[in-house]
Amino acid sequence: MKKLFVTLLALFCALPLMAQQTKSAEGYKFTDGKLIKSTSVKNQFRSGTCWCYSALSWLESEIMRAGGEEMDLSEMWIVRNVYFEKAVKYVRLHGALNFAVGGAFHDVTEGIKKYGIVPQEVYEGLNYGTELPHFNEIDAVLKAYVDAIIKNPNRTLTTAWQAGLNGILDAYFGKMPETFEYKGTTYTPQSFAASLPIKMEDYVSLSSFTHHPFYSTFVIEVPDNWMWASVYNVPLEEMMAVVDNALANDYAIGWASDVSEKGFSRTKAIAIVPEDNVDNMSGTDAERWGAMTERERNEALYSFDKPGKEKKITQQMRQEAYDNYQTTDDHGMVIMGTATDQNGNPYFKVKNSWGIRPPYEGYYYFSRPFVEYKTMSIMVNKNAIPKSIRKKLDL
Repeated sequence: MKKLFVTLLALFCALPLMAQQTKSAEGYKFTDGKLIKSTSVKNQFRSGTCWCYSALSWLESEIMRAGGEEMDLSEMWIVRNVYFEKAVKYVRLHGALNFAVGGAFHDVTEGIKKYGIVPQEVYEGLNYGTELPHFNEIDAVLKAYVDAIIKNPNRTLTTAWQAGLNGILDAYFGKMPETFEYKGTTYTPQSFAASLPIKMEDYVSLSSFTHHPFYSTFVIEVPDNWMWASVYNVPLEEMMAVVDNALANDYAIGWASDVSEKGFSRTKAIAIVPEDNVDNMSGTDAERWGAMTERERNEALYSFDKPGKEKKITQQMRQEAYDNYQTTDDHGMVIMGTATDQNGNPYFKVKNSWGIRPPYEGYYYFSRPFVEYKTMSIMVNKNAIPKSIRKKLDL
């Protein structure tokens, strides 16, 4: 009887805590809105190739939008060829270039222009004994090779160094086919690219920063922009107008963003920019916030237990975060739809390249303020840009 009494007492005491936990576990409940046709979620695994996975995933959606069939394009075809181009430029600049596996969306469009493209089944690019990309050794070997070329004691480069580079790339990625069969037709990589219902010339990049004039182009200053490609610069509200117009008209968007934020949860697959300024709060919220310690505030802001108030993003906030290295070029993804949470707050549904994982099968929900704040650049079909903005950009 005494044991029963103790058990019941413990249960009774735990009821308020259980109720509190149930209440705090409300979580986010999303309702999808407009969704763009998309191919399957891929897994870049242990490789810094998000720029390629996201760009090709976005182009696969573009192919379907243009009436083409669903297909899986080879990421490693692009990565292998871009690594060659980057190595040549690195050597020409005596090593004064970011030689790493990171890149940008224009690496893919320019790579397709020069080298064509092939289906995944034609060139998997995994010639080193793993089923998924694993680049630790590849990156180290290639960096050591090009550094050795630069330090060449002969003081002049031999005619063999690029052949040696290709030998390393072929060893890890596999030799590139000159022709291949696909669904009963013989192609070259260039003719296959030409057969697709999309043109690389139709794609442009946009950003929104104040250290360059609006309605001009500039070379976006991030280390992974080794190609020194330009973006069109527009005000924040017009950049978001491009995003909205693209989705409304069935265009997916290549999205370069920063995911090193406290407001981004990998496990919850949610990204937010919670309001943390007491001056922007009122009533009991302000009182409660003012009484919290910094640790308690962080726990409350980033618990992701339910939707809350988010910051209003301004052009100045974007610029200050970029200038202070608080917004960096971390990751490439695909914005492929809209959604709302249970309170009606707007989100974008984003396709990632970290494999199929819970809670949303490899998709993520980013709040509109997060996209406004942390977008480095977007790449879209120029026809997805509203006519009034295209006119200002002379497109």
